[in-house]
Amino acid sequence: MTMPQEDTYTTRALHGLENHSSSVRLRAALAVGTRPDSRSIDKLVERCALEPEFHVREMLTWALTRHSSALTVPKLVQELRSQRAQARSQALHTLSKVGDRQAWPAITRALLTDADDEVARSAWRAAVALVPEGEEAGLARVLVTQLGRGGRETQLSLSRALIGLGEVVVPTLRAAMTDAVPHVRQHAIATERLLRDPDAGFEFAIEEAKRIVVLGTSNQEG
Repeated sequence: MTMPQEDTYTTRALHGLENHSSSVRLRAALAVGTRPDSRSIDKLVERCALEPEFHVREMLTWALTRHSSALTVPKLVQELRSQRAQARSQALHTLSKVGDRQAWPAITRALLTDADDEVARSAWRAAVALVPEGEEAGLARVLVTQLGRGGRETQLSLSRALIGLGEVVVPTLRAAMTDAVPHVRQHAIATERLLRDPDAGFEFAIEEAKRIVVLGTSNQEG
């Protein structure tokens, strides 16, 4: 049976999540995660979609991971259909941290190719974390359609996701290395270089890839 003081603790913590001070919100999220209570889940999910501060959102995600995935995953999956980009992005980020593969079917192609870069990046990370064994190649084929997208941060996120799938991505990367679009070829070449030499660094790999594209040869190695 829930004791009255526990009710007060939970109520006070949940109220703190809406405080104007980010430090108060941070402590409130920590408090909710420290004493998980299923009644907190809806409010935590709601705040993930609205919270403006990154470090508070990270604490909200942590608090959600402290609850049963059987309760949190359905709520997070529901957020993936939100019109609010932050709701989709943070739900995907949290699902990647929860690590429950029952969420895998919800990581759709639409999310992996979402027009919002933050949503797409979160979807790539979540997909790599949740992809079932044997489905990596199919995921790689979707991810390579995003090669060349966005700025360096977005491109680095995609390269990391592809590399996270391992050697299974090599055939699709090699195919993309002959794409008609130069910046797609560059990104594919850079990603393949990083797969073979993780210490090369993304900036170096991209600059090397640019030179290769200009020279008109990929110098592919066996």
